[in-house]
Amino acid sequence: MPILQRTHMLLFALLLLIGLLALSAIKPYDHATWALEVLPVLIAIPVLWATYSRFPLTTLVYVCIFLHALVLILGGEYTYARVPLGFQIAEVLGLERNPYDKIGHFFQGFVPALLAREILIRGDVVRGRRMLAFIVVCIVLAISASYELIEWGVALLLEQGAIEFLGTQGDPWDTQSDMLFALIGALAALLLFSGVHDRQMQRLMPGGVGN
Repeated sequence: MPILQRTHMLLFALLLLIGLLALSAIKPYDHATWALEVLPVLIAIPVLWATYSRFPLTTLVYVCIFLHALVLILGGEYTYARVPLGFQIAEVLGLERNPYDKIGHFFQGFVPALLAREILIRGDVVRGRRMLAFIVVCIVLAISASYELIEWGVALLLEQGAIEFLGTQGDPWDTQSDMLFALIGALAALLLFSGVHDRQMQRLMPGGVGN
């Protein structure tokens, strides 16, 4: 894809994302929960904008970040336990609880895995495919664990006000299953998209992928 065309596509995606973010803020189920859930999007947008000229990412990673942002915005709009899509999935699969939060945690593993992989390869930080995959999975699990600690901290600070943010729905193993879905997301990203990712990075790196 020509650079100018890609830039226009990414700009359109950015404007669309900002518009959806603004719409979700008009009347969310709970404003405090909305702010907590979409905070990663609010942080990512200026960071990606500031780094685009000196360290543009692959189209694959930008698309994945966009999709992850949509998941976060929808979760912020309804709260994860009330997203309609989750109820539809639960009905089809015969589940007792809304599984939308597991989609969120799957993306929490899938997207950071590709992002970390790209930074490590292009920065020539890690040598060897096996070591690269191991480090990427470790980074994803560290991010997932950090997020669970943040949720715990919010629960301690807000007490009852944190119930919507935590979204455990009475599951005593919610933390462990959240981290499991992040791990599954990371492994899926590495197994399914490493080849496509490498080819896209080769177009950004004249010297090719070094690992």
